[in-house]
Amino acid sequence: MAKEKVILAYSGGLDTSIIIPWLQENYDYEVIAVAADVGQGEELEPLNEKAIRTGASKIYIEDLREEFVTDFIYPTMKAGAVYEGKYLLGTSIARPLIAKRLVEIAEKEGAVAICHGCTGKGNDQVRFELTIKALAPHLKIIAPWRIWDIKSREEEIEYAQARGIDVPVTKKRPYSMDRNLWHLSHEGADLEDPWNAPKDELYMICTPPEKAPDTPTYVEIEFEKGVPVKIDGKALSPLEIMDKLNALGAANGIGIDDIVENRLVGMKSRGVYETPGGTILYAAHKELEYLTLDRATQHYKETMAVRYAELVYDGCWYTPLREAMAAFVDSTQETVTGTVRLKLYKGNCVPAGCKSPYSLYSEEFATFGEDEVYNQKDSEGFINLFGLPLKVRALMMENLKGNK
Repeated sequence: MAKEKVILAYSGGLDTSIIIPWLQENYDYEVIAVAADVGQGEELEPLNEKAIRTGASKIYIEDLREEFVTDFIYPTMKAGAVYEGKYLLGTSIARPLIAKRLVEIAEKEGAVAICHGCTGKGNDQVRFELTIKALAPHLKIIAPWRIWDIKSREEEIEYAQARGIDVPVTKKRPYSMDRNLWHLSHEGADLEDPWNAPKDELYMICTPPEKAPDTPTYVEIEFEKGVPVKIDGKALSPLEIMDKLNALGAANGIGIDDIVENRLVGMKSRGVYETPGGTILYAAHKELEYLTLDRATQHYKETMAVRYAELVYDGCWYTPLREAMAAFVDSTQETVTGTVRLKLYKGNCVPAGCKSPYSLYSEEFATFGEDEVYNQKDSEGFINLFGLPLKVRALMMENLKGNK
């Protein structure tokens, strides 16, 4: 009788390497590993041999980079979603994509369960599992860190050595990191004390701002319906746009954020993020919205962006509310077309020009000089009506005082 199958979210690191034999020993499953390429910059090909050697029956290595940009990064950017004013949601938007692919492969393989290596302290366990529940509620979810007896990295190494599993036992860097083509996050080690400033050697993408070039770099980004399509007049693919902006931003010290954030699981954590291209895109997109959105829509969208960011951070990508918000955002983007010029200089991303065929800015109306279109006398009636509730209340208060 064939064994039941489990799909494992696989990275080839210590955790997922020992999870393969652990699943076999505790569930007698056939383990199928899935490694997702979301632009982490690592060479994934060696994972083929490593997964099989460790006990997996097969491995899928999935290139999800373009889907990551078009279906997850762009919708979040168009929404203007920023978690707690700083975090551009780099890890948060990658997890639902990876989990979706795990579900697709589970369906293809006829698997009964999906397994992940997230710890019980982090947000990622929620993001993976909410996606699985939304897309395949019949699948069992296995989270070893919540149920096995292993309590530390040292015990993991002992477990691996006892089974002849070759895993790295040292780390060149003491930080917990997550990298994709949108960002790189750093947590742990000396960063656990919020009083400690990040060291220059922490940064693996961005040049420290004080070491960036002494002359500014200018970049022009053209958007169509809220989506970037050209850099400096040249049409590029989504991946090419990210590569270009990441390089420009990193060279100029753009995109470093240090935040003590509120995790969904109840604790605060301190993270340092490098998001060079993302920071540029957010800044450019916002400038174009200033020019093309009316006041009511712009203000409401800014309010909604806070909730949108919370949903994404909390792993609620495949929910009716997030999808409804995305539909609203897409509607607002119909006129967000045009070109934005930015000046990049030592960590700063400064607007340097914006134009759009849908611009709502009218120099004729806004000018401080003489004009033929605006009757300044009209403002008196407007102010009288706008201020009428205040006037009525003030009269009431005066009457009360007079009757005492």
